[in-house]
Amino acid sequence: MKQRMVDAPAGRVNLVEAGDGPLVLLVHGFPETWYSWRHQLHALAAGGYRAVAIDVRGYGRSSKPADPRRYRLLDHASDNVAVVRALGERTAAIVGHDWGSPIAVTSALLRPDVFTAIGLLSVPYTPRGPVPPTAAFAGMEGDEEFYVSYFQQPGRAEAEIEPDVRGWLVGFYATLSAHGAAESTKPWFTVPHGGRLRDRFTSDQSLEWLTGEDLAHYAAEFERSGFTGALNRYRCMDQDWIDLAAFDGAVIAQPSVFIIGEQDASRVWLANAIEQHATTLPGLVSQHVLPGVGHWIQQEAASQTSEILLSWLDQVNASGRSS
Repeated sequence: MKQRMVDAPAGRVNLVEAGDGPLVLLVHGFPETWYSWRHQLHALAAGGYRAVAIDVRGYGRSSKPADPRRYRLLDHASDNVAVVRALGERTAAIVGHDWGSPIAVTSALLRPDVFTAIGLLSVPYTPRGPVPPTAAFAGMEGDEEFYVSYFQQPGRAEAEIEPDVRGWLVGFYATLSAHGAAESTKPWFTVPHGGRLRDRFTSDQSLEWLTGEDLAHYAAEFERSGFTGALNRYRCMDQDWIDLAAFDGAVIAQPSVFIIGEQDASRVWLANAIEQHATTLPGLVSQHVLPGVGHWIQQEAASQTSEILLSWLDQVNASGRSS
């Protein structure tokens, strides 16, 4: 694997690449880095693809603009186009996990000429709603506070996370993994008003799918960078709703694939969006629910995820060659 920096609207974007062939751009979510795709980089390269995983702006080695308004989905999509161009390519398949999924969606909606196929992991395509996201989330909270609302105030979540980055990451990763979802008796994504998100973390914080070296990598990156850049993505959601008004009701026609873990909480609170994929993703090639897998799908089920992505990419590229 080769690491380098390229120029982009963010300033600089860090990327890691492997292999030769059609370009596949891999976009991570919260709270991860390019490293969450380490297994797929090897597998896709071995399968005949040029696999490239980036640090999204605000994360890892990529630039971290100070202005929180520079973390809109439009900004991330612009970075992705710049990365493709910097790599000397005209088109790419784009695959996103967690926050990387709506980033990939926005990239595909804005630039279908560049992003000719799209893979979504763990978070389905959720078209623009009738009200701003924070208003919608407020209606979901009941007597508690939804985690997205908890993340809105600058400095609040940082004060919880940054004194013990490694411990917080372990708790968050474990809680959203398959065994954490199975153990939990209360939803992790809401907290009592005045409480902390980590108060809902699972007591079993074993991580069979992460080695000590893997965890050390994540902890070191966030201890160095802090969490503000990552959390600023949540703080732009209402602006995204305004920015993307022209795409209200838009479908994604490009060939697509969706993969989610059976134990992923997104299957519950985003169930309606998943059910609508036949309509919102008319180019859907296949949809997969992986048994016994939680939210961190490309790491918890690395081989299965890679095999599905390779099968989908091979279908897409075979179709492109025949046409």
